[in-house]
Amino acid sequence: AFCRGRVVRVPKGPLIRVVGTEVAIPCSVSDYDGPSEQNFDWEFSRETDFVRIVSTWDSTFTSEEYQKRVGRGDIKLRRSSNDAVELVIRNIQPADQGRYKCSTPSTDATVQGNYDAEVQVKVISDGLSVSGSKARSSASLRLAEGDSFKLRCSASSSSPEHTHLHVTWQFRSGSSWRDILSLTHEGKFQPGPGYEERYRSGDVRLDTGANDTYGLSVSQASSADGGTYRCLVSEWVRGADGSWQKIQEKSVEIATVSIQRTGECSWWAVNVSVTERDSLDLTCNITTDRSGIFQAEVMWYFSVSPDDTLSDAQLLLSMDHDSVVSDSTLISLSHVDRNSYRLLVRDVDVEDSGYYFCEAAIWVPLHNGSWHKVVERTSAPVSVVVTALEPDYDVFLNASKTPKFSDDPTELNCRITNVQDTEANIRFTVSWYYRQHLPGDDVVAEELLASMDADWTLLPGDRGRERIQNGEIIFSKKSADTFSLRIQWTSESDRGDYFCVVSAWSRHRNNSWVKSKDVTSASVNVFWATQDYTLTVEAVKLKPFFVAGHTFEMTCKVSSKNIKTPRYSVLITAEKPLTDQSNPNGTTRIISLNQDSVVRLEDWTDQTRVDGVVLEKVQENEFRYRMYQTQISDAGLYRCVVTAWSPGGGGMWREAVNGLSNPIQIDFQTSGPVFNVSVHSDSPTIYQGEVADLLCIITTEGMPLEPDDMSFDVAWFAVRSFALDREPILLASLDRRGIVTQSRRNGSSDLSVERISPLEFRLRVHGCEDHDFGNHYCVVTPWVRSATGVWQREPDIKAKPLFLSVKMDVLNAFKYPLLIGIGLATAIGLLSCLIGYCSSRWCCKKEVQETRRERRRLMSMEMD
Repeated sequence: AFCRGRVVRVPKGPLIRVVGTEVAIPCSVSDYDGPSEQNFDWEFSRETDFVRIVSTWDSTFTSEEYQKRVGRGDIKLRRSSNDAVELVIRNIQPADQGRYKCSTPSTDATVQGNYDAEVQVKVISDGLSVSGSKARSSASLRLAEGDSFKLRCSASSSSPEHTHLHVTWQFRSGSSWRDILSLTHEGKFQPGPGYEERYRSGDVRLDTGANDTYGLSVSQASSADGGTYRCLVSEWVRGADGSWQKIQEKSVEIATVSIQRTGECSWWAVNVSVTERDSLDLTCNITTDRSGIFQAEVMWYFSVSPDDTLSDAQLLLSMDHDSVVSDSTLISLSHVDRNSYRLLVRDVDVEDSGYYFCEAAIWVPLHNGSWHKVVERTSAPVSVVVTALEPDYDVFLNASKTPKFSDDPTELNCRITNVQDTEANIRFTVSWYYRQHLPGDDVVAEELLASMDADWTLLPGDRGRERIQNGEIIFSKKSADTFSLRIQWTSESDRGDYFCVVSAWSRHRNNSWVKSKDVTSASVNVFWATQDYTLTVEAVKLKPFFVAGHTFEMTCKVSSKNIKTPRYSVLITAEKPLTDQSNPNGTTRIISLNQDSVVRLEDWTDQTRVDGVVLEKVQENEFRYRMYQTQISDAGLYRCVVTAWSPGGGGMWREAVNGLSNPIQIDFQTSGPVFNVSVHSDSPTIYQGEVADLLCIITTEGMPLEPDDMSFDVAWFAVRSFALDREPILLASLDRRGIVTQSRRNGSSDLSVERISPLEFRLRVHGCEDHDFGNHYCVVTPWVRSATGVWQREPDIKAKPLFLSVKMDVLNAFKYPLLIGIGLATAIGLLSCLIGYCSSRWCCKKEVQETRRERRRLMSMEMD
């Protein structure tokens, strides 16, 4: 089993420390119970007995011989976390060599693990010595930029232990020391931050010499190298756990170095302004106090911002110390005199505006014939502003075509006039804008219709993008100085102010085009007076009196105002009485004729009279509707719904206004019989699986009719709820010709519809299921034959619903499962008996062999 308990840890000893230094011995505890902050006690032993030093929780823990050192702070505890502390001993002495024990008071529920740990501390003598030059400990050096210098220090150790030295050269120009180059205790060279590149190039080196000397060599000194230099030496020893530990550190200041500047770069001017297409002339002056042979290297840079560094700037041209100039077509670099270098940029443009500066380096020859860079300077940036040559021109906008009605064309021409001071490298483009015209002082932002780039590529705006792609709005360039905007079919949303902006583009040296000027025209208002559309529709009944079976005829006359070349579409509607069950909403769409004179039957569903309704166009504004062989079911209010259309864009028609005519009533005065319908069932409550019989009984009142003069369409409906709050479901129907139509059913029950007498119809539901319950009713459409032999349809009659309840027959429901279960149990029992008998008869039979006995007859006593 895995045991878990408290663990107290100290470093693995022995810990080697130098006399007179500060020692910090860490101690930590883990896997403990109780509070998160733990207490620690430290004790010391030279041989056997431990002496109490200091505690984190008991102020009286310290023994008498350590009270003074603890009181002065020479020995103290420094807590690094809730479960770790350090024992700090300042100015450790040989008497402090021995074993140190760290213990933790128990806060655990059970005692497990270790509660203390010991470490051996060994104190050695100080054998590290660090010194500077033998002449003097600190020297002052005055150097010029580009010079080289060397500094030396001596470091050695006479420690009895096997130690390693870590030597670091440091530099200070302000308040803090910076590492230049180190030779680590592992024998590796390590450059300090900012000295990596100089170390790789060999400008900064650390050399070891005889007599434990360490030299720092610096080449090509710059002004940043001026300051104080010191040699920092630390002594390291490898611990028992294999890690390196620094046991002491010493330093000595070697020299103070001052660097004198030997060269400067300057300009004759600070800000320069030049006109486009002119030349830019700049001179870089180099001043130096260096005598003798030297050569200058000059590089010219360009930057957009004065704060950019050399890495961010663009190098224009350079001349090395051998006077070799890099190649350029429009930029030249010349050596005016010994200390002046001239930059000439020809044919400047606006893109040349920015900041220019030069960088100069001085090279001197060495004894081996090579050249050595001694100093490098960068001038302050000079601001150069290139003034563009703007062409002078005016823009005039006029309307060559203005609309008088909606959907008329509109054409606007934007002309460039009074063109002056233009060159062959100037190109003009146009942008079209629209601004909605509002009364008063309301300000509306303009909307971009389209624009052109420098290559005359059309860029559509968000407004009217689809119309532009469809060709309804056309942009064109009629001539070099004329741009056109044409709206093929102007709508009311196009009314407003239009203006154009002509842009001048200049070609630069790299063949790119840059916009140099924009000129905006005066706006042109596109507007036409409009009046509200007016549409009047009048319906006229041509025959005031007629009876059922005759033809109904009505005309619709249309008149309109303020509509350009209108066309009309007509729809005939009928408002039937609310008792008509064929259309519960009351309004029926019968037939329509669109603006292209195409006739369409809408909701006319009488298959026997498909050709019984006709709608035709008599004149441009007159339409006639006929209905042949009218029936009593056609009674109602008839209207003409007219829509006026005006020509739209692209040959399309646009809806203008709608109108509704006065109603024309069809009313039949009849003295025929009155029909009543009722639903009856002898057994409204049945059990599942039985047959439900529902009778639809029709009765007549008034004038009696012969059975051959009456015919009926019967439809059966069901509402699957108690409160009639659901939509009715069509079950089946029987028309007057005897054709039965059934709807699709999901259950296993079946339906049958039959006529059992002239006025009685029966619906049977075979094999009723629980979902067959609900309110059932029939809808009857009577048909009566008139004296002329024409069949007339009477209004639909709906019977009062009858609720059919379906119950479950418990006995019949369980009868067949019980019989089946008994039969199966009997069969399984007989089968089991048969299997047992067969197994015992043939499979498990054992043959018993008996020893054969001889059968002998007994002899009679007399024979014996």
